[in-house]
Amino acid sequence: MPPVLHDNHLMRFVPLVPSEIEPGPWRQSQAVELAWQGRAHAAWTGLPVHAVHLPETPWSAELGEAAMAVLGSGLDPDFLVLSASAPDQRLASSQFLTVLEGLLELTQGRGVKLALRPAPGGTLALVRLLREARGEAVGFCWDRSADLEAISDRLFCAVGGTEDDFSGLQALGYRWNVAVPASDPAAARAELEALGRAWPSVYFPSGLMAAPDPSVTLGRHLEDNH
Repeated sequence: MPPVLHDNHLMRFVPLVPSEIEPGPWRQSQAVELAWQGRAHAAWTGLPVHAVHLPETPWSAELGEAAMAVLGSGLDPDFLVLSASAPDQRLASSQFLTVLEGLLELTQGRGVKLALRPAPGGTLALVRLLREARGEAVGFCWDRSADLEAISDRLFCAVGGTEDDFSGLQALGYRWNVAVPASDPAAARAELEALGRAWPSVYFPSGLMAAPDPSVTLGRHLEDNH
């Protein structure tokens, strides 16, 4: 499997596969993301796993235990994706932030960043809560239910499929992975190729207009030819 091109941030579509399956059929992928199932197949160790997505879990010690299992699995992901609903009471907010602080301590120094995947309708409340708590180290994972504008400055990763509209990501100049849930390698390959053709990688935001730099001048020999 080719190495992950961490310094070549172009939007690309990668498979999101169950963590317990054998990775052999997926070795041709530049990178994969794993849906955590309590354990990972041992053969994933050392392969380019971009992110691990935890299942919906209460924000309690149980979530911390799941995160510890991922961190101890040898996967070395870039991101740990956590499903999150906006706390609706002060006590719930306090527990949420306590668990989040514990997760940040667990991941400190490991090169793993936390990305919240908001429940439908919960994006703005989560953004507001993190802002109040100065949670700058935490980012977001976009999907079709998320408010892209609200999380555009802290967008770490994304999840989608053929039914989604990625024009907002293109306009933003998004340069990372879009994980596409998959289980069958052949079907996934066709879907990923179709998505790549429909939504080609972007180097710059589509709304960005190139402007001349007044500090740059042509050489005299070039100026004379124009």
